[in-house]
Amino acid sequence: MRLTRIAVATSAVALLALAGCSSQPAANDSEKPAGESTAAAAALEDGKLVVATEGTYAPFSYHEDGAGELTGYDVEVAKAVAEKLGVEIEFQETQWDAIFAGLDAGRFETIANQVTINDERSAKYAFSAPYTVSPGVLVVPEDNKDIASFDDLEGKKTAQSLSSNWGALAEESGATVEPVEGWAQAVALLEDGRIDATINDKLTFLEYAKQNPDSGLKIAAETPDAGEQAFVFTKDNADLAEAIDAALAELAEDGTLAELGDKFFGADVSK
Repeated sequence: MRLTRIAVATSAVALLALAGCSSQPAANDSEKPAGESTAAAAALEDGKLVVATEGTYAPFSYHEDGAGELTGYDVEVAKAVAEKLGVEIEFQETQWDAIFAGLDAGRFETIANQVTINDERSAKYAFSAPYTVSPGVLVVPEDNKDIASFDDLEGKKTAQSLSSNWGALAEESGATVEPVEGWAQAVALLEDGRIDATINDKLTFLEYAKQNPDSGLKIAAETPDAGEQAFVFTKDNADLAEAIDAALAELAEDGTLAELGDKFFGADVSK
C-alpha cells in the first residue's frame, strides 16, 4: 500500500536521525541545496511524494494548452516543496469527487488542490500550514466612488450565484441580487454596467485581472476573514505534514511562494 508509513519518529530530530540511517540510496548532503531537509525521505516510501491534484482546475492545477505539461499554482508549490525535502514527486490526477476517498485508501500521501481548511475536514484530516490565503472581495468599476465597503451595497445591484456564500453576503449587505451561474457571467454584467458590483474570492479576481489588465475593475473592499488552503493528509501522516510545514516556511522565507503567486495571480497569495 502506498500510504505513507512514518517510522517511530515523533519529532523533527527523530525524523532527521532516521534519514541519516536510511538504507535507501541518497545524494550526499553536501550536494543538496542549503536548508534542504532529508526528513521526508525517511518518512516516505521510496523517497517519493505522491500528490493528488485535479489537473483540470486552472490556474491551480491544469495542463498547458489543454494537453501539455501539468502546471498551476498548486502544482508548482508542490514541486517546490518536494525539492526542498529532497524527494521525487509524482502527481496522480484525480477528480474532486474521488480525491478524499483516494487519500483515505492510501493511493497518495497528500492532496494539493486548493483544499480549504475548515472544522469538518480538520476533524478527520491533518493539514499543513496554508500556502494560499484568500478573502472575499467586493469588485466594482474603477471609476466607482459610491461603493467602498460592504455596507455601501445597500440599495445597489449585484450579480451572484444564489447558492454561494457570496450571494448570501450580498443579500445581508442589502443588495438586490441578480442570479448568475458564476464569475464569468457576473463580471460580464459588471463590465457592461448592468450591475453595480459583485462579490467573489480574491484569487478569482486576481487571476482575471492578470489575464485582463484593461478590465477597468478594482477591489473596493475585502472580507475580514479569509479562506486558507493547504496540503491535506490522513491523521496518521501528521509527521509528514510537519515536514512539509518546514519546507513551506523555507519557501516563504526565500521568496519562492511570492514568486509563484506573482506568476499566476500577479500578487503574493500565500499570506
